[in-house]
Amino acid sequence: MSVRTFHGGRLLLALTTALTGVVAVASPAVAAPGGTPAPAAPLAVAFDTAAARYDVPRDLLVALGYAESRLDMHASTPSAAGGHGLMHLASTPGVRTLDEAAALTRLSPAALRTEPAANVLGAAAVLRSYADQAGLTAATRDDVNVWYGPVARYGASSEAPVARLYADTVYDLLRVGFTGRGEAVAGRPVAPRRGGLERAAVLGGIGTLSTDYGPAAWAPASTSNYTVASRPGSHPVTHIVIHTAQGSYSGTVSWFQNPAAQASAHYTLRSSDGAVTQSVREKDIAWHAGNWTYNTQSIGIEHEGYVDNPAWLTDAMYRASAALTRSLATKYGIPKDRAHIIAHHEVPGATHTDPGPNWNWTYYLQLVNGVTGIGSGTVIASASSLNVRSGPGVSHPVVGSVTDGATVAVYCQAVGSTVTGPYGTTAVWNRIGTNRYVSDAYLLTGHDGYIPNVPRC
Repeated sequence: MSVRTFHGGRLLLALTTALTGVVAVASPAVAAPGGTPAPAAPLAVAFDTAAARYDVPRDLLVALGYAESRLDMHASTPSAAGGHGLMHLASTPGVRTLDEAAALTRLSPAALRTEPAANVLGAAAVLRSYADQAGLTAATRDDVNVWYGPVARYGASSEAPVARLYADTVYDLLRVGFTGRGEAVAGRPVAPRRGGLERAAVLGGIGTLSTDYGPAAWAPASTSNYTVASRPGSHPVTHIVIHTAQGSYSGTVSWFQNPAAQASAHYTLRSSDGAVTQSVREKDIAWHAGNWTYNTQSIGIEHEGYVDNPAWLTDAMYRASAALTRSLATKYGIPKDRAHIIAHHEVPGATHTDPGPNWNWTYYLQLVNGVTGIGSGTVIASASSLNVRSGPGVSHPVVGSVTDGATVAVYCQAVGSTVTGPYGTTAVWNRIGTNRYVSDAYLLTGHDGYIPNVPRC
């Protein structure tokens, strides 16, 4: 049976069964009241179906999607590198995973771009085809470590260090574990078989460091994507432009190396740990602002993630980016203020919205200006644990808990709803992680309210 198109919102499970003759094996369901099993979530079914159909390790498939998108379809809008959906299927010069998926699954490109289940199925089909070409057999495919080569190939980088960065990111997720969009992958020991990529330079390792900014790795953009210059002699450097990449760290670095991109930035920051890669020398003109005058007079900094998902905006990335911006501002005499450190959408004529409404300028500018302390506190709860909320106030959803007596880091402090607890009545809330807040009324910090040198959120 050949299926060419799908209507919006239709789950692909039944169609997958018709296409393949394989009945999907659903994730274990939780028993509902009355003994009736609760149905598995659609995304879980999509991964179950794709993994079973193409004999791809399920957790590997989920980890790849998490690395690309945090398992988010992003309303079917493509990434800056032209990738679609939670698995980042692309049809661009040099990257043809969408076209390959269409040929392998016989699903329409439109379905593969917009339907979550089709998107996952397409990625699994592509990975399996790469595994077959690499000589993986039925006897070896259950070993997640032998999939390193196919995963690196899926990343579509033309440079070995970036290909290794891409695959290592996926395997690091498997090693430490992660949770998102209803998926929970437990950490486990991994020993990826890197093959020829074992000899590839590790970005940030000896011999790959930036000569402009010490902490940065060096992964040069294609010469087709920037203009050689001799700044600041040829052009004054007066601004720093803050971007959200609309894509993953390794994918963004790789895209700048693709001659078809016609885009680049000087630096890219990673969400998980604040790692930074330089792609264009500061003396040269990166094509990042969409305005030639601003391109000639600015440094462009990309940040891994998407404007519509604040989960990418970690304290590690904020702090590493602010350290870079502070260094650049000092080097070029740029005032450390919002008139000179600007959003991409503030560039005249810009058609982009990044870094988006979730970017915390208050926090960022304090970090840039040297207010960089990290406080700590001990949780004193009225019960065995204290609720953690997504924002500074009781109206924000509960996103977890911390146990009574636990010690937590305080990255910044914000004003929110007033709460009464063991330490009095206060409107101060402490951010203890990405989108994780607890009231100061339940935290022993050694200070009454605000902690010296800890930024305001």
